[in-house]
Amino acid sequence: MLISFNSSCKNKISKWRYLNEEEISLLDSIVEQIIPTDDFPGGKWANVSNFIDKQLITYYSKHQLAYREGLSAFEKTVNQIKGKKFEELPFAEQTTLLEKMEKGEFSGDYWKDHSSSEFFDLIRQHSLQGFYGSPIHGGNRGYISYHMLGLDYPKVIGQNRYNDLSWRKYNPKSLENGK
Repeated sequence: MLISFNSSCKNKISKWRYLNEEEISLLDSIVEQIIPTDDFPGGKWANVSNFIDKQLITYYSKHQLAYREGLSAFEKTVNQIKGKKFEELPFAEQTTLLEKMEKGEFSGDYWKDHSSSEFFDLIRQHSLQGFYGSPIHGGNRGYISYHMLGLDYPKVIGQNRYNDLSWRKYNPKSLENGK
C-alpha cells in the first residue's frame, strides 16, 4: 500500500504553543530590552519568549488575551509613531518606546481596554521569571542567570531527597510505649 502526502501543505506546524511567529519576534525584542545582552547573553538568547509562550498554555492561561491584544496594540502604536516594526528600530529608540509604555503614555483605541503600563509590568514580571527560573520551564537557557549571578548548578530537589530510607525504622507503637 502506498501512502501519498501532499508536500505543498500551507499549514505549517509551529514550534510555538500559543503565540505566533510575529508575536514571538516582537516579544523577543521586548525581552531583550528588559534583560539586555551585556557580559552575558540577554533575554532573547535565554529563551524568555519560549518560557512565556509555554506558560501561556498552562499557568499563565488567564493572560492569553492580555498578550494577544497587548502585543497587537503595541505593534500598532509603534507603527503609528515610527512607521516601522519595533524589531527594526535601533536599540535606543526601542528603549524610549518601552519607557513610554511603562509610564502608561500610550493611549487611543489600541489601549482602551488595558493600560500600556499594566501590560509592560506583565511582560517584565514574566520576563524576569523566565530568565531567573529553572530551565525546566522553558527559559533560562543553559542556566545563564545562575552563571551570571555566580551560583553553582542547582541540585535537583524531588525524588532524590527521599533516598534516605531511615524513616522506615520509625515505629508508631514505640512512641505509644514512651520509647
